[in-house]
Formats: sequence, C-alpha cells, structure tokens
Amino acid sequence: MPLATLIGRWAMQPFSKALPPLGDTERAALEAGTVGFEGQLFAGRPDFDALTAAGPNQLSAREEAFLANEVPALCRMLDDHAIDQAHDLPPEVWRFLREKRFFGMIIPEEFGGLGFGHYAHATVVARIASVNVATAVTVMVPNSLGPAELLLRYGTDAQKGHYLPRLADGRELPCFGLTSPYAGSDAAAIPDRGVLVEREFQGRRTRGFLVDFDKRYITLAPVATVVGLAFHAIDESQRELGITCALIPVPHEGMEIGRRHRPMDSAFMNGPIRGRQVFVPMDWVIGGEAQVGQGWRMLMECLAAGRAISLPALGSAMQQTALYVSNAYGQIREQFGLPVGKFHAVAGLVAQMSAQLYATDAARRFTAAALDKGERPSVASAILKVQLTEAGRRAVNHGMDILGGKGIISGPSNLLGVAYRQAPIAITVEGANILTRALIVFGQGAVRCHPHVLDEMAAVQAKDEAALGRALIAHGRHVARNLWHSLFGAPVLGDPPAALAAEARLIARMSAKYALTADLAMGLLGGKLKRMELLSARLGDVLAHLYLASACVWRYRVDAAPELLPFAQAAIRLQLDEAGKILRDLYANLLTPGRRLLGALVLRRTAHLAPLRDVQLMALAELLRTRPDVVARLVPDLSEPGPGGLRDLMQAMALGAQLGEETAALNKVLRRTRSLDEAARSASDPALALAYLQAADKVIQVDDFEGPARNADGSAGLSGPAAPPVPSAPPPSARPPERTTPPRVPAT
Repeated sequence: MPLATLIGRWAMQPFSKALPPLGDTERAALEAGTVGFEGQLFAGRPDFDALTAAGPNQLSAREEAFLANEVPALCRMLDDHAIDQAHDLPPEVWRFLREKRFFGMIIPEEFGGLGFGHYAHATVVARIASVNVATAVTVMVPNSLGPAELLLRYGTDAQKGHYLPRLADGRELPCFGLTSPYAGSDAAAIPDRGVLVEREFQGRRTRGFLVDFDKRYITLAPVATVVGLAFHAIDESQRELGITCALIPVPHEGMEIGRRHRPMDSAFMNGPIRGRQVFVPMDWVIGGEAQVGQGWRMLMECLAAGRAISLPALGSAMQQTALYVSNAYGQIREQFGLPVGKFHAVAGLVAQMSAQLYATDAARRFTAAALDKGERPSVASAILKVQLTEAGRRAVNHGMDILGGKGIISGPSNLLGVAYRQAPIAITVEGANILTRALIVFGQGAVRCHPHVLDEMAAVQAKDEAALGRALIAHGRHVARNLWHSLFGAPVLGDPPAALAAEARLIARMSAKYALTADLAMGLLGGKLKRMELLSARLGDVLAHLYLASACVWRYRVDAAPELLPFAQAAIRLQLDEAGKILRDLYANLLTPGRRLLGALVLRRTAHLAPLRDVQLMALAELLRTRPDVVARLVPDLSEPGPGGLRDLMQAMALGAQLGEETAALNKVLRRTRSLDEAARSASDPALALAYLQAADKVIQVDDFEGPARNADGSAGLSGPAAPPVPSAPPPSARPPERTTPPRVPAT
C-alpha cells in the first residue's frame, strides 16, 4: 500500500473530527476571490520578485484628466462645516456629481459610464474624502457593492441595457438593502423572505416573489430611485432556494422608503427600507431566474474586491488629512516661544503618523495594482478594510490631541472635528472590524491562503485517503521547513531593493515564524481555534502587519523616491515590531502545555525587532517640518477644499513657505510687540509678512457664536420666563406612523 494512502487512512477519522465543518455560506465566502502575496506570507516564503511584479499603479489619460479637473473642481465646492450643518449636500453638488458621472465610475463607457480602473476609483474617493467624508460616501456607494456592480457581473443583457446607462448619468440613484435588525454581522441569516408566486402584474400573469423585508442602515436609501434587495427565496413548497438579489424601482407598492437614520449625525443619506407583501417579478431578479439562490455567492465575490477600495480610501484620506493638519499646525502654532511641532511629544506622534501612513497607503496601492491586473484577493481586502479604517481613526485621534482646544471647538474653522465624529462609521460597515479581525482575516486566511489546508479539507470531505495522505506529507515538509527557518534564519527569495535588504530579511524571517505559529495553533487546537477568537484575531493581525510591511518594499521600488527611504524603513520596522509583540502575546495565551517553551523557541532571534528609537522619530519629524516635497509625497490625495479651516491652513502654509526661514524671526518680533503690523515691518517683504501673520492668526483663532440673551442688568437671564414647551417626540417605533421624506435630489 502506498505511504500516502496509509497515512491518509490513519488520519481520516481524527481529521474528520478536528476540521471544522463548512456550511454553504462559509464555503461561498472561502471560494470567492483569489489568493495573492498574502498566500506567500502564510506559507512563510515571501518572494520579493513576485511582490514587485505587480508593477506600479497606472492611470489612463482619461483618468488622469478627471483627477486633474473634475475632482479638484468638486472639492473646491465642498464646505465641510456647511455641509455638516445642513445635513445634506448642496443642490449644485448633487448636480455636478450627476453631470460629471461620478456615480458611474465603474460602469463601462459603452453604457455611458467612465469605465475607471480600481486605482482611479479609489483615488477619486480618497481625494474627495480628504475634504468632506459625506460627499465621498455619496460617491462611493453607487460604485461599490450594489446594483451597478451586481448588474455588470451577473445581470441579464436587458437589465444592463436598461439600468446601467441610467445609473451612469444619475437618472437612477441606487442603494442596496442587506442588513436587517436581527441580522447584522451574521448577514447570511437575514430573516427577509420571498415566496414564489404567480399573480397579475401590469396586465399579465407573472411569476415572482412576494417579499416581506425590514432593512436598516442603508446608505442613500432616503433618496434612492432603485433598491437592490437581498432576501431568502422560498418556492411554493416552502423549500429554501437561497439568498437572492433583486432590483426594485421606487416607488413600488408595499415598499416604505424615505425615512432617515443619522449615522453620527453625518450629512450623507442613510435610512431604513421596509416592505410588506412586495411583489418582485422574476425579471427583477439580478441575472433572472437562473440566479435565484445565488445571491450570497454574488455578494461574497463582489466583496472580495470591494472591501479593498472604498473604505480603505476613506481611511487613507483621514490619515493624510490628519498628518497634514498635525504637521502644519505644529509649525504655525507656538507655545513657550517654540512651534509646538518641535516639542518631542508632538514631533514623535507626527513621525509615527507618517510611518503608519506610508505602510497603510503602500498596502492600499499595492492591492489596487493587483485588482487592476484581474486579481480579487478576498483576504487582503479584509486586511485593508480593518487596517486602514483603524489607522484613519488613530490618526484623527492623534491629530485631535495635537490640536488641543482648537480641535474641540466646532465651527467653520475646525480642522478635524467632523472626521473625528465620523471615524467610527468606516470601522463599522461592510463587516465590523471586530468581526473581520476575529473571523475573516485568519478564519478565511487559514483555509484560503495556507498551501495545504484546503487540500486536506477537500480530501476529508471526499473521503479520499490517498489525497489526504499526500496533502499531509506536503504539510509536514512545510512545517519542517518553517521550523528550520524560524530557528536558523530564512532565506530572502527574489531581489528586494538594496536599500531595504535588511528589512526584507526581517520580513522573511518573521513570515517563517508566523507560518510555523499558525500551523502549531491549528494543530494543537484544531477546530476549537475557530471559536477562540482572541487567538485567531491575533493570528490575523500578524498576517496583516506582514502584508503592510511587504507592501512598503513594493512601494519603495515603484515610487523610485529615495527621499522617502527613512519613512519606508521606519514603516517596516513599526509593522514588524507590532507583529513580534502580537506573536509573543499569542504564545503567552495558548491553552497548551509547554507554550512558554514553544514561544521561546519560535521567537528566538527577534529581540532586535525593537520599535523606532526616539532619535529616528525626531529625524522623521525634522524631514516633515523642513521638506514640503516629502509631505506632498506622503499626502498625494489631499485636495484643496471650499471655505473653511483646512483651506485657511493651506493658505498660511503656502505663505510661510514663501517667507522661508524668516518666519521664526517674524514670530519672535510678534511675541515682543504683540502687533501684526509692527512685526511685519521688520521683515524684508512687509506685505508678504503681514499676509502670513494674518493667515496664521486666522488658523489659530476658533469660532464663537451667539450666546443666551441677557437681562437689562447684564445678567444671563437664566431665571426669566420659561420657554414654551417643546412638543415631545413620538416614541421610537419599528413601524412609525408617518414618513419624513427629505427633498428629492434635484435632477438638473
């Protein structure tokens, strides 16, 4: 008997018990998408030639023209504070978005869309988000998971011909209803049901589904003209047909739409959709009758790419804006006779923000390059969604700390307050980060990215002893190789940039240690690891940090920007240091005897993975203060907004750059004289100096508003006659008695 068959026969029963069972929804998620460089990291054998083979990001002439013209024109129309106060975009912005086909970026030119690639699409979203998140969300939703993408991939020719031109030019505004009150993260468990029936519709007998549904958190729902809907289809005998996706025009009998949620009081449209006995003809099912029951697979395949685009672009924009604001404000604002950016506590924070941004944006751009080559890396997309939205939130938090009082006073001159309030939104949607970290990144990665686990699971399911034996023999070699590389050093595969050769060796070594650790955790814990989410989240985080570190190597190669070498080195060191900390923490929490010994063996020779030294952080901060060209390379998507604090800051920095080193002397005179005019007269160019001082003063000031009325004696009048009672709001209800519909989006 062949050795493989013997091993497979011996292992079949214990493996059948140890391997977690796969449901249909899990299988669809696992089979969606492709495996990219993250698979090499999981195998412990990153090949840096394969990494750089992705090539640089590329834009067509049409994409470059759009980014150079339409996008800046839009951004100059966006007043962040005014939009936030109005809780809606101005009519002229809605018109501009329609006229310039922002809603049709992913729709091919043959259907009237822009036909942009993934990188161009993400860049548009990031540049808009750098000045106003609400507008970016409004643009990104029609171009992400929803009717347009589903139609492009699965729609019938008739559906494409009708809807895609109308979606491209904005005649139709889409939304997509998936989440229900009782099915949030567990989206496959939506309780919405549609029973197959035949009834009279538009003058003829028509087969379709009679659907009851209750959806919430649906972006653009209050203004949508077509609703994408996911529901469980059931045939006449009550047999489950599976999740199905359909398009429903607005209005339609039985569907309630128009009420509004207020996610962190943001200005973008979001609200519930409800339906009772809503008839959905078979022609409205995306893809027609052949696609009934295929909705979950459709959604997972779309998310495999979609998670890597829109929300990571929002996170990157938050990071870029926060870094620019923190660095610039630190140069303008002085305390104790020094710009606050020179204080080490502030400088160190800004330097860390820059290194984090280099890594996260490298990963975002690297994945976009892979997407534009036709890959659909589902695990990498989940990594990006978690890491960039979390990094965006951290960067804004750091920026608020640096701004101090300036950051917490609302008004037109506030710099980060709106982004600070909205940061949790990106964390929550398209799979809450707490779920994605714990269940998706490693849960799917362990099966999808591991070189042998999927083969083993397939062999067990097929009861194929020989196939299982062959997979186990290959798996054993894999573990032995990573054990050797973990103990005695891993080779560097490929040819990384010479300037990052040391960092590439560290990545290769840490990848081998990670691959061995993942195998040990799966081998020791088996199917229990799926339920031990704190451990699986740590394993997912290490893979994420390795992915970000590797992307830095790619970015340095394709950017050909030697001035960014210190940031690339710092970014990689930060990611690897974090990966090392998490691995040490993981071994400390393994529920198995000998975990300390295992950890000591696997993690030997990692003491050098220390965080950045203070002197390195100060060197980065000095570059940020003195090299505007370096800052521009780190924040390429920062756009010039409409009136407000960010534009004021940009203008002050531009004037300061013209003054150069003279600003320090100018501020010294200002501290002595307390007069802008007198200080300006001391400069070689008084007019320029006065313009700078006035601009800087505008940045430093905060907004104030009308207070309560005062009595004749000057008291605040707080004991005056009581104000008329405010009518009490109706109690919350799942089925409110009335609808408050916001004004329809202007058509022209």
